[in-house]
Amino acid sequence: MDPELEPFIPLLPRVKLIDPVAERKIFAEIAAATPPTETPDLEVEDRVVLADPDVTVRIYRPRQAQGAVIWLRGGGFVFGDLDTDRPWSSRIAQESGAVVISVGYRRSPENRFPAALDDACAALAWTAEHAAELGIDPDRIAVAGHSAGAGLAAAVALRTRDEQGPPIRFQLLNEPGLDDRQETWSQRNFTDTPWHDRQTLTHVWQHYMGSQPVTPYAAPARAADLSGLPPAYIATAEFDPLRDEAVEYAMRLLRSGVSVELHQWPGTFHGSQAILSAEVSQRQVAGICGALRRALAG
Repeated sequence: MDPELEPFIPLLPRVKLIDPVAERKIFAEIAAATPPTETPDLEVEDRVVLADPDVTVRIYRPRQAQGAVIWLRGGGFVFGDLDTDRPWSSRIAQESGAVVISVGYRRSPENRFPAALDDACAALAWTAEHAAELGIDPDRIAVAGHSAGAGLAAAVALRTRDEQGPPIRFQLLNEPGLDDRQETWSQRNFTDTPWHDRQTLTHVWQHYMGSQPVTPYAAPARAADLSGLPPAYIATAEFDPLRDEAVEYAMRLLRSGVSVELHQWPGTFHGSQAILSAEVSQRQVAGICGALRRALAG
Protein backbone atom coordinates (compact mmCIF):
# COMPACT_ATOMS: atom_id res chain seq x y z
CA MET A 1 0.00 0.00 0.00
CA ASP A 2 1.21 3.51 -0.77
CA PRO A 3 2.59 4.90 2.54
CA GLU A 4 0.66 8.17 2.10
CA LEU A 5 -2.64 6.30 1.74
CA GLU A 6 -2.22 3.65 4.43
CA PRO A 7 -2.91 5.93 7.48
CA PHE A 8 -6.37 6.75 6.09
CA ILE A 9 -7.57 3.15 5.82
CA PRO A 10 -8.84 2.82 9.44
CA LEU A 11 -10.89 6.00 8.93
CA LEU A 12 -12.82 4.72 5.92
CA PRO A 13 -16.45 3.59 6.39
CA ARG A 14 -17.07 -0.07 5.67
CA VAL A 15 -19.47 -0.09 2.76
CA LYS A 16 -21.32 -3.41 2.41
CA LEU A 17 -24.52 -2.28 0.63
CA ILE A 18 -26.66 -4.68 2.62
CA ASP A 19 -29.03 -1.82 3.55
CA PRO A 20 -28.88 0.69 0.67
CA VAL A 21 -31.10 3.32 2.30
CA ALA A 22 -29.10 3.42 5.56
CA GLU A 23 -25.73 3.45 3.81
CA ARG A 24 -26.94 6.11 1.39
CA LYS A 25 -27.65 8.34 4.39
CA ILE A 26 -24.18 7.73 5.85
CA PHE A 27 -22.56 8.57 2.53
CA ALA A 28 -24.59 11.79 2.21
CA GLU A 29 -23.56 12.83 5.73
CA ILE A 30 -19.88 12.29 4.93
CA ALA A 31 -20.22 14.30 1.75
CA ALA A 32 -22.07 17.10 3.57
CA ALA A 33 -19.22 17.37 6.08
CA THR A 34 -16.74 18.06 3.28
CA PRO A 35 -15.95 21.78 2.83
CA PRO A 36 -17.81 23.20 -0.17
CA THR A 37 -15.90 23.38 -3.41
CA GLU A 38 -15.11 26.86 -4.62
CA THR A 39 -15.95 27.26 -8.32
CA PRO A 40 -15.29 30.94 -9.16
CA ASP A 41 -14.24 30.15 -12.73
CA LEU A 42 -17.27 27.98 -13.54
CA GLU A 43 -20.86 28.68 -14.46
CA VAL A 44 -22.99 26.06 -12.68
CA GLU A 45 -26.63 25.37 -13.43
CA ASP A 46 -29.14 22.52 -13.18
CA ARG A 47 -31.23 21.51 -16.17
CA VAL A 48 -33.95 18.92 -16.74
CA VAL A 49 -33.08 16.89 -19.82
CA LEU A 50 -36.05 14.54 -19.68
CA ALA A 51 -39.39 15.17 -17.99
CA ASP A 52 -40.75 11.64 -17.71
CA PRO A 53 -38.91 10.11 -15.99
CA ASP A 54 -37.32 13.18 -14.43
CA VAL A 55 -33.64 13.31 -15.39
CA THR A 56 -31.66 16.29 -14.12
CA VAL A 57 -28.11 17.24 -14.97
CA ARG A 58 -25.78 19.76 -13.37
CA ILE A 59 -23.70 21.67 -15.90
CA TYR A 60 -20.23 22.97 -15.03
CA ARG A 61 -19.15 25.38 -17.77
CA PRO A 62 -15.58 26.75 -17.74
CA ARG A 63 -14.51 29.68 -19.88
CA GLN A 64 -13.59 28.79 -23.48
CA ALA A 65 -14.58 25.13 -23.11
CA GLN A 66 -13.05 22.69 -25.58
CA GLY A 67 -15.84 20.12 -25.52
CA ALA A 68 -18.21 18.31 -23.17
CA VAL A 69 -17.99 15.34 -20.82
CA ILE A 70 -21.02 13.29 -19.83
CA TRP A 71 -19.91 12.51 -16.27
CA LEU A 72 -21.38 9.51 -14.40
CA ARG A 73 -20.69 9.32 -10.68
CA GLY A 74 -19.65 6.25 -8.73
CA GLY A 75 -21.57 4.76 -5.80
CA GLY A 76 -22.42 1.19 -6.78
CA PHE A 77 -25.56 2.44 -8.60
CA VAL A 78 -26.99 2.84 -5.08
CA PHE A 79 -25.75 6.07 -3.51
CA GLY A 80 -24.59 9.51 -4.53
CA ASP A 81 -26.34 12.37 -6.29
CA LEU A 82 -25.60 15.70 -7.99
CA ASP A 83 -24.68 17.29 -4.66
CA THR A 84 -22.32 14.59 -3.39
CA ASP A 85 -20.54 14.48 -6.74
CA ARG A 86 -19.98 18.23 -7.01
CA PRO A 87 -16.32 18.16 -5.87
CA TRP A 88 -15.36 15.74 -8.64
CA SER A 89 -17.44 17.33 -11.38
CA SER A 90 -16.13 20.82 -10.65
CA ARG A 91 -12.52 19.66 -10.43
CA ILE A 92 -12.76 17.84 -13.76
CA ALA A 93 -14.33 20.88 -15.43
CA GLN A 94 -11.67 23.23 -14.07
CA GLU A 95 -8.68 21.04 -14.88
CA SER A 96 -9.84 19.56 -18.20
CA GLY A 97 -11.30 22.75 -19.64
CA ALA A 98 -14.42 20.85 -20.73
CA VAL A 99 -18.08 21.45 -19.99
CA VAL A 100 -19.01 18.72 -17.51
CA ILE A 101 -22.57 17.38 -17.64
CA SER A 102 -23.01 15.56 -14.32
CA VAL A 103 -25.97 13.19 -14.66
CA GLY A 104 -28.38 12.67 -11.77
CA TYR A 105 -29.23 9.16 -12.90
CA ARG A 106 -31.78 7.06 -11.01
CA ARG A 107 -30.47 4.79 -8.25
CA SER A 108 -31.00 1.14 -7.51
CA PRO A 109 -32.58 -0.90 -6.02
CA GLU A 110 -35.61 1.40 -6.39
CA ASN A 111 -34.80 1.78 -10.09
CA ARG A 112 -33.06 -1.26 -11.50
CA PHE A 113 -31.32 -1.69 -14.86
CA PRO A 114 -31.77 -0.16 -17.42
CA ALA A 115 -32.98 3.00 -15.62
CA ALA A 116 -29.51 4.46 -15.00
CA LEU A 117 -28.37 3.63 -18.54
CA ASP A 118 -31.51 5.17 -20.05
CA ASP A 119 -30.86 8.36 -18.05
CA ALA A 120 -27.21 8.52 -19.15
CA CYS A 121 -28.16 8.04 -22.81
CA ALA A 122 -30.84 10.72 -22.47
CA ALA A 123 -28.21 13.13 -21.12
CA LEU A 124 -25.91 12.34 -24.05
CA ALA A 125 -28.69 12.94 -26.59
CA TRP A 126 -29.68 16.21 -24.88
CA THR A 127 -26.08 17.43 -24.87
CA ALA A 128 -25.66 16.70 -28.57
CA GLU A 129 -28.94 18.45 -29.38
CA HIS A 130 -28.02 21.52 -27.29
CA ALA A 131 -24.38 21.77 -28.36
CA ALA A 132 -24.79 25.27 -29.79
CA GLU A 133 -26.44 26.52 -26.60
CA LEU A 134 -23.65 24.96 -24.52
CA GLY A 135 -21.01 26.51 -26.78
CA ILE A 136 -19.42 23.21 -27.75
CA ASP A 137 -18.72 21.23 -30.90
CA PRO A 138 -21.17 18.26 -31.05
CA ASP A 139 -18.30 16.14 -32.37
CA ARG A 140 -16.32 16.74 -29.18
CA ILE A 141 -18.36 14.86 -26.56
CA ALA A 142 -16.86 12.26 -24.22
CA VAL A 143 -18.49 9.83 -21.80
CA ALA A 144 -16.69 9.30 -18.52
CA GLY A 145 -17.24 7.96 -15.03
CA HIS A 146 -15.85 6.41 -11.90
CA SER A 147 -16.58 2.87 -10.64
CA ALA A 148 -20.23 2.03 -11.36
CA GLY A 149 -20.39 5.25 -13.35
CA ALA A 150 -17.45 4.09 -15.45
CA GLY A 151 -19.31 0.86 -16.18
CA LEU A 152 -22.27 2.99 -17.24
CA ALA A 153 -20.02 5.06 -19.50
CA ALA A 154 -18.79 1.88 -21.20
CA ALA A 155 -22.41 0.74 -21.61
CA VAL A 156 -23.40 4.11 -23.12
CA ALA A 157 -20.59 3.73 -25.67
CA LEU A 158 -21.78 0.22 -26.57
CA ARG A 159 -25.46 1.13 -26.91
CA THR A 160 -24.73 4.34 -28.80
CA ARG A 161 -22.59 2.40 -31.27
CA ASP A 162 -25.29 -0.24 -31.76
CA GLU A 163 -28.15 2.26 -32.09
CA GLN A 164 -26.14 4.79 -34.12
CA GLY A 165 -26.68 7.51 -31.53
CA PRO A 166 -24.76 10.78 -31.14
CA PRO A 167 -21.04 10.49 -31.92
CA ILE A 168 -18.83 9.88 -28.89
CA ARG A 169 -15.27 11.11 -29.26
CA PHE A 170 -13.75 9.43 -26.21
CA GLN A 171 -14.56 7.20 -23.25
CA LEU A 172 -12.85 7.51 -19.87
CA LEU A 173 -13.31 4.62 -17.47
CA ASN A 174 -11.84 5.16 -14.00
CA GLU A 175 -11.80 1.94 -11.94
CA PRO A 176 -14.81 0.62 -13.87
CA GLY A 177 -17.24 -2.10 -12.80
CA LEU A 178 -17.73 -4.12 -15.97
CA ASP A 179 -18.41 -7.76 -15.10
CA ASP A 180 -21.10 -9.23 -12.85
CA ARG A 181 -19.55 -12.73 -12.98
CA GLN A 182 -16.74 -11.88 -10.51
CA GLU A 183 -14.46 -14.59 -11.89
CA THR A 184 -11.17 -12.70 -12.27
CA TRP A 185 -8.16 -13.23 -9.98
CA SER A 186 -8.65 -9.86 -8.26
CA GLN A 187 -12.36 -10.52 -7.70
CA ARG A 188 -11.67 -13.95 -6.19
CA ASN A 189 -8.77 -12.85 -3.98
CA PHE A 190 -9.55 -9.30 -2.81
CA THR A 191 -12.10 -10.19 -0.16
CA ASP A 192 -11.08 -7.61 2.46
CA THR A 193 -9.73 -4.62 0.56
CA PRO A 194 -10.32 -0.99 1.66
CA TRP A 195 -13.54 0.83 0.79
CA HIS A 196 -15.11 -2.17 -0.94
CA ASP A 197 -14.45 -5.85 -1.57
CA ARG A 198 -15.85 -8.89 -3.36
CA GLN A 199 -18.93 -9.13 -1.10
CA THR A 200 -19.80 -5.47 -1.60
CA LEU A 201 -19.69 -5.93 -5.36
CA THR A 202 -21.95 -8.98 -5.12
CA HIS A 203 -24.56 -6.75 -3.45
CA VAL A 204 -24.01 -4.03 -6.08
CA TRP A 205 -25.01 -6.39 -8.86
CA GLN A 206 -27.93 -7.82 -6.90
CA HIS A 207 -29.36 -4.34 -6.28
CA TYR A 208 -28.77 -3.25 -9.87
CA MET A 209 -30.14 -6.29 -11.68
CA GLY A 210 -32.58 -8.02 -9.32
CA SER A 211 -33.65 -11.25 -11.02
CA GLN A 212 -33.12 -10.00 -14.59
CA PRO A 213 -30.74 -11.77 -16.99
CA VAL A 214 -27.51 -9.77 -17.35
CA THR A 215 -26.87 -8.28 -20.79
CA PRO A 216 -23.78 -6.53 -22.20
CA TYR A 217 -25.51 -3.17 -21.67
CA ALA A 218 -25.54 -3.97 -17.94
CA ALA A 219 -22.11 -5.64 -17.78
CA PRO A 220 -20.03 -4.47 -20.77
CA ALA A 221 -17.45 -7.24 -20.24
CA ARG A 222 -20.09 -9.62 -21.62
CA ALA A 223 -20.12 -7.85 -25.01
CA ALA A 224 -18.88 -10.17 -27.76
CA ASP A 225 -17.84 -7.36 -30.12
CA LEU A 226 -15.88 -4.30 -28.96
CA SER A 227 -14.94 -3.01 -32.39
CA GLY A 228 -15.95 0.46 -33.50
CA LEU A 229 -15.98 1.92 -29.98
CA PRO A 230 -14.43 5.30 -29.08
CA PRO A 231 -10.79 5.56 -27.98
CA ALA A 232 -10.45 4.92 -24.25
CA TYR A 233 -8.54 5.92 -21.15
CA ILE A 234 -8.82 3.19 -18.51
CA ALA A 235 -7.37 3.47 -15.00
CA THR A 236 -7.20 0.80 -12.32
CA ALA A 237 -6.16 0.61 -8.66
CA GLU A 238 -3.78 -2.15 -7.56
CA PHE A 239 -5.80 -3.34 -4.55
CA ASP A 240 -9.23 -3.27 -6.16
CA PRO A 241 -11.42 -6.28 -6.96
CA LEU A 242 -12.36 -4.50 -10.20
CA ARG A 243 -8.74 -4.28 -11.35
CA ASP A 244 -8.45 -7.34 -13.57
CA GLU A 245 -11.78 -6.97 -15.41
CA ALA A 246 -10.75 -3.42 -16.38
CA VAL A 247 -7.31 -4.56 -17.59
CA GLU A 248 -8.89 -7.38 -19.60
CA TYR A 249 -11.45 -4.98 -21.11
CA ALA A 250 -8.60 -2.68 -22.15
CA MET A 251 -6.78 -5.58 -23.80
CA ARG A 252 -9.94 -6.68 -25.63
CA LEU A 253 -10.47 -3.13 -26.89
CA LEU A 254 -6.91 -3.08 -28.19
CA ARG A 255 -7.38 -6.43 -29.92
CA SER A 256 -10.55 -4.99 -31.50
CA GLY A 257 -8.66 -2.08 -33.03
CA VAL A 258 -9.64 0.55 -30.42
CA SER A 259 -6.91 2.90 -29.19
CA VAL A 260 -6.43 2.61 -25.40
CA GLU A 261 -4.39 4.40 -22.75
CA LEU A 262 -4.19 2.08 -19.73
CA HIS A 263 -2.93 3.11 -16.29
CA GLN A 264 -2.43 0.76 -13.35
CA TRP A 265 -1.74 2.83 -10.25
CA PRO A 266 0.51 0.94 -7.78
CA GLY A 267 -0.20 1.01 -4.05
CA THR A 268 -3.73 2.36 -4.49
CA PHE A 269 -7.19 1.03 -3.62
CA HIS A 270 -10.63 1.68 -5.04
CA GLY A 271 -11.53 5.34 -4.71
CA SER A 272 -8.28 6.27 -2.97
CA GLN A 273 -7.78 9.18 -5.38
CA ALA A 274 -10.23 11.05 -3.13
CA ILE A 275 -7.34 11.35 -0.64
CA LEU A 276 -5.92 14.34 -2.44
CA SER A 277 -3.04 14.89 -0.03
CA ALA A 278 -1.30 11.81 -1.45
CA GLU A 279 1.06 12.39 -4.36
CA VAL A 280 -0.23 9.34 -6.22
CA SER A 281 -3.80 10.68 -5.96
CA GLN A 282 -2.72 13.99 -7.45
CA ARG A 283 -1.17 12.11 -10.36
CA GLN A 284 -4.35 10.06 -10.83
CA VAL A 285 -6.56 13.15 -10.99
CA ALA A 286 -4.11 14.90 -13.30
CA GLY A 287 -4.14 11.83 -15.54
CA ILE A 288 -7.94 11.85 -15.81
CA CYS A 289 -8.18 15.57 -16.54
CA GLY A 290 -5.22 15.53 -18.91
CA ALA A 291 -6.66 12.66 -20.93
CA LEU A 292 -9.97 14.51 -21.35
CA ARG A 293 -8.20 17.75 -22.23
CA ARG A 294 -6.15 16.04 -24.95
CA ALA A 295 -9.09 14.09 -26.34
CA LEU A 296 -11.39 17.10 -26.65
CA ALA A 297 -8.87 19.69 -27.80
CA GLY A 298 -9.31 21.39 -31.13
